[in-house]
Amino acid sequence: MIQISFRYGGEIVAVIIRGNELLFHNTSSLMTTPIDGLKLNKSGVIKEFPELKDDEEWKKKSIKKFKDHIKSLDGETNKMNYIKEDLKKYGYVPLYFQRAGHRPKKFKD
Repeated sequence: MIQISFRYGGEIVAVIIRGNELLFHNTSSLMTTPIDGLKLNKSGVIKEFPELKDDEEWKKKSIKKFKDHIKSLDGETNKMNYIKEDLKKYGYVPLYFQRAGHRPKKFKD
């Protein structure tokens, strides 16, 4: 298990990677949710997947594509690097990562 902490605006958000499972935790609301429970912005999804523009099931299909991509990555470290780089594009600032309960380490960027 790897946990990545990000700063987004005034909030701290954590992404927990357990094998192929991703959980998102907001420290201000203390809510943890899988990707299926996240609110997605349709225009953001269309930037990534233009073919879903006129699809009524755009949210469901974009989540499936994301999950399939995560499953295709080898190991939790590669998944962590992908999540870190992907969220940086949307204004998330990576702070720390923590493996299997060890001490958190700062990202070296």
